[in-house]
Amino acid sequence: MYARVYAAVDWEFFVTQIVNGLTLGSVYSLIALGYTMVYGILKLLHFAHGEVYMMGAFMGYGVLTVLGGPLAPAIPLVPLLVLMFLVAMLGSGVLGIVIERFAYRPLRNAPRMAPFIAALGVAFFLQSLALLLFTADIRSYGTFDLDEGRLFVSGIHAGPLNISLVRIIIIVVTFALMLSLALFVSRTRTGKAMRATSFDREAAAMMGIDVNRVIIVTFFIASMLAGAAGVMAGLVFQRVWHLMGFIAGLKGFTAAVLGGIGNVPGAMAGGLLIGLAESFSIGYASSTFADLIVFGILIVVLIARPSGIFGKADIKKV
Repeated sequence: MYARVYAAVDWEFFVTQIVNGLTLGSVYSLIALGYTMVYGILKLLHFAHGEVYMMGAFMGYGVLTVLGGPLAPAIPLVPLLVLMFLVAMLGSGVLGIVIERFAYRPLRNAPRMAPFIAALGVAFFLQSLALLLFTADIRSYGTFDLDEGRLFVSGIHAGPLNISLVRIIIIVVTFALMLSLALFVSRTRTGKAMRATSFDREAAAMMGIDVNRVIIVTFFIASMLAGAAGVMAGLVFQRVWHLMGFIAGLKGFTAAVLGGIGNVPGAMAGGLLIGLAESFSIGYASSTFADLIVFGILIVVLIARPSGIFGKADIKKV
């Protein structure tokens, strides 16, 4: 009986969905980390974060275009990919600092609704800016043409496991970035200052911590991660357009809430879980219901455990 069930399972298809889910989850995890870092420091839902991800994707596309495009790149493949990531991450980091300085800092002590509305305004502003700069045309990274398609053709092909080189790069880079962030937060003085500020901003300031500097570093790192996610999405899915950040941002937010918003390991795990849920929904149900299932998970989590899987309930003072 068990042999018949085992034989009936299409293991190659099943493993493919896991690979697809980890790829999607890697992108969502990096976006979710930005949400959870900003919320942890400022208790602010940075709903413009998806648009920072979108701008990062366009920055990577710009580097690729300036250097000859996918058909005739002026430099070898590896330096080209490294340069795309560096420019997108640094550019997105600077964009995050600008957003914090001009949109959020003046409203830091305002009622909570004011920064929320400002975040939505920044999101629409960045969407409109991208529309003006790049038009509504969908651009393509043309990843399959890079080095004669080696990023998609090469990889690991053994038994049921078929994973392309580009997906390996995305998963490995994501885990490297997440590990680097975890070490930075836990081991460095700035990371300790970030944790102190997230616990009690006023007390941290009284202890001599430069809160403004901590907030700037937080936005810079969060936006860098979003920029990296944008390049990853461009490489594996190839399509880049001015509205790509909206749904991705919502799913990143869902991942952050699922893991426990404000909790860095929770954001990582939440992103991977959302990616796997979406992949298996598409593979075994229909792409029509994928978003329904993902956001349905958000509703269930908010009802059953509002603090998220790894989050802790707020202590109420009486």
